Amino acid sequence: MRSVVSDTGSFISKKIGKAIRDYGMIEEGDRILLGLSGGKDSMTLLKLLKERQSWSPVRYELAVGCIESDMECDNGLDKRRIGKITKNLGVRCVLKKIEIKEKSKGKEAGCFWCSWNRRKALFNMAHDMGYNKVALGHTRDDIIETTLINLFFQGHISTMNPKQPLFSGALVVIRPLCYVDGETARRFARETGYLKGRPRTGKTDTTRSYVRRIIKDAEKRCPNVKTNIYRSISRVRAEYIDLR
Repeated sequence: MRSVVSDTGSFISKKIGKAIRDYGMIEEGDRILLGLSGGKDSMTLLKLLKERQSWSPVRYELAVGCIESDMECDNGLDKRRIGKITKNLGVRCVLKKIEIKEKSKGKEAGCFWCSWNRRKALFNMAHDMGYNKVALGHTRDDIIETTLINLFFQGHISTMNPKQPLFSGALVVIRPLCYVDGETARRFARETGYLKGRPRTGKTDTTRSYVRRIIKDAEKRCPNVKTNIYRSISRVRAEYIDLR
């Protein structure tokens, strides 16, 4: 029997269901490790994937992997709160702490470097625990922003795939929130109380925040700019791209 969720939760759940169907994200017998940061997106995904598990005809196992680093953005990570929430949901939670500062000698230990190391640790955790899929809480906004970041700062056209096989298919990354905008996830996290207590990184002027401001400014002229960017990746006109 389905448990009661808010209207916002129902809306997001439908979007998650569409993403799962469109991309074949979850299959019978999958063992899914959800990367939990404690932020609004991953907490929303955890709550609704667990809810879905109770009634979905497709059976899958769900656990949480929480990677804590020694970077400033992780100072004050409320492990007790995360532990309480996962316990209440009946989800196994595995916490691992990694050292990034020592590896960062000679490199700028920014958000990208920290995120890369955390993701690597999460993938290793999934492998060691025998999980075949890793669920990440990236939203539609994250995908849109990444598209522009790669174009502006990396010089190539790419983005976050909703479903991405890695290591010759041994591990598959899924992003069930790919159809959900960040503000909707924030609203649901606020309604459920999951938005409280998450420390914010001290570094606010990041590349991503810069691109976010560009998008927000562009929306003043074109309200559909985010939708257009999101769709552009799957609407490439190859006949007009021949730069050698």
